[in-house]
Amino acid sequence: MLPDSEEEVMTTTTATRRARPRAGAASMVLALACAAQFMVILDASIVNVALPSIQRDLGFTGTGLAWVVNGYLLTFAGFMLLGGRAADLFGHRRMLVAGLLVFSAASLAGGLAAAPEVLVAARVAQGTGAAMLAPATLAVINTGFTEGPARARAFGAWSAAGGVGGMAGAVAGGAITTGLSWRWVFLINVPIGAVLIVVAMLALAGTRAGRREPLDLTGAVTGTGGLAALIYGVMQSAEHGWTSWPVAGPVGAGLVLLVAFAVVEARFSVRPMMPLRLFKIRRVAVGNGMLLLFGGIAIAMWYFSALFLQNVLGYSALEAGLGQTPAAVTFVVVARVAAGLLARAGVRALVLAGSAGFVAGFGWLAQADAGSGYLTGVLGPTLLVAAGIGLTFPTLMAAATSDVAEGDAGIVGGLANTASQVGGSVGLAVLATIAGTKAETGSSPAALASGYDLVFLVAAGLGLAIALVSALLPRPPAP
Repeated sequence: MLPDSEEEVMTTTTATRRARPRAGAASMVLALACAAQFMVILDASIVNVALPSIQRDLGFTGTGLAWVVNGYLLTFAGFMLLGGRAADLFGHRRMLVAGLLVFSAASLAGGLAAAPEVLVAARVAQGTGAAMLAPATLAVINTGFTEGPARARAFGAWSAAGGVGGMAGAVAGGAITTGLSWRWVFLINVPIGAVLIVVAMLALAGTRAGRREPLDLTGAVTGTGGLAALIYGVMQSAEHGWTSWPVAGPVGAGLVLLVAFAVVEARFSVRPMMPLRLFKIRRVAVGNGMLLLFGGIAIAMWYFSALFLQNVLGYSALEAGLGQTPAAVTFVVVARVAAGLLARAGVRALVLAGSAGFVAGFGWLAQADAGSGYLTGVLGPTLLVAAGIGLTFPTLMAAATSDVAEGDAGIVGGLANTASQVGGSVGLAVLATIAGTKAETGSSPAALASGYDLVFLVAAGLGLAIALVSALLPRPPAP
């Protein structure tokens, strides 16, 4: 079968010549990438349970408190493309270590913060460090493992680590805040980061040191500014209406900057930060499109099912986290199984199987109400959805970062992470609006349940959309 473009011929040929790190076992490299990804995703959720304690101790206002979460998410998603390209230019090890240093230093500052402004600034810096780390972890896997089963297993482990980090946040945050102090939610990252820096220096000693090429500053400013403005505007939609200036202004400015970014990269930049030729590779283009849709599905699963458990069934935050633990375990197990199946079954087959889990699970979950029990109303459907996530997430990440040259591994990792994060941010805002509009007649458990049920139906539709988009993937070659 012919490749999708001449560019794919070039990148596929280059991809087959990737070398493993010359120092350190492959297992150490994978453990490093997984541990860094776990820490990055954990910090996106672990703070949530600690927010009431933080507000009492530091005197946050209600609006200001939201920026303890939003400050991290904004810079994490907004700077991901820049972090990915920087990894290609300055070296994967260098950016991974730099990201760990920034992340750990910001965690120390957050744990010692004595004023609201200091904690918010620390969270912004943490998000910046995370944006340097996440693409580098993907690049390390992409260049350190050959195509085929080994690479698929590596992506499965990396995806599982992120999933466990996201789900462990609620439980770990509650335990640390109750047993120690909210400050240890941040301080715990400091010794972990120090250990990972040492491991990175040893395990990645023989990896590529980058290339002597200047950073595309115009592309960096327009691309990063556009993403940050877009996400900032979307974040305001929960407090303001979609047509209000606090939302429409930043969203409009972000879209204008992103259009300018595309024009600059296509016509004026000699060495673009985001080479548009990568979108000629069908797996990259289609994979990132599906990751955008997947972001909304992940939010519907983990965020809104937790709200259902708390606001409809009356669970505490810690109980809700524990109630989602079986689904988290299912995700981890299925993600590892999917890694073994990917080379034999192919991307499309696993995506279709995962989409079936989304449609069936969310369709079942949409039937739950205030009188539903946990076992039949929540546990059963969330296990189906979690299995679908386990099948699709590592598969989509592997597809969206495959068939590219080693020198572009960082930017495609940043692009894939950005697609997932932007899809989650926009999905959260849109689905929260849908839930609030449906339940606007009251705040009783029955009214809230009707809003969440509509969210789950929309998520089932997103699962069906992913199945349809997967038809655009290139067909595997005949044996």
